[in-house]
Amino acid sequence: MDKVTIYTDGACSKNPGPGGWGCVLIYGSHRKEASGSAEDTTNNRMELTAAIEALEMLKRSCSVDLYTDSAYLCNAFEKGWLNQWRRNGWKTSNKHDVENRDLWEQIVSLCATHIVRFHKVKGHSDNAENNRCDKLARDAIKGLQKSEICE
Repeated sequence: MDKVTIYTDGACSKNPGPGGWGCVLIYGSHRKEASGSAEDTTNNRMELTAAIEALEMLKRSCSVDLYTDSAYLCNAFEKGWLNQWRRNGWKTSNKHDVENRDLWEQIVSLCATHIVRFHKVKGHSDNAENNRCDKLARDAIKGLQKSEICE
């Protein structure tokens, strides 16, 4: 099974507001970067979207180490939140609907295809790849805002 390292980040200008995501995929000596944006979103949606977009780029089942500065994303897997939400019919422990269920379901499906290990990194720190993803996400927001000005 191929081993791939993925870094992801999401950003939002205001929350909710214009958002962006970025990811870096590393496979041996190969490297791929990607980013995108959304007009009206939240930071959490962009964090999840970054992971989804990165995992969707994989062409076959892989062993993945996914690094994120999102406690929301990492803890959902590492602390078992996702399993609990699914057992509760996509309800939180407070009986509220789980936010971003559509994205969580996509991630669960992608994780069924790959072996994914989530790793929490400190954001805006000394992790060069996380900082690169942050720049990709923020640049995607700037690109979206520039296109809105031109319309």
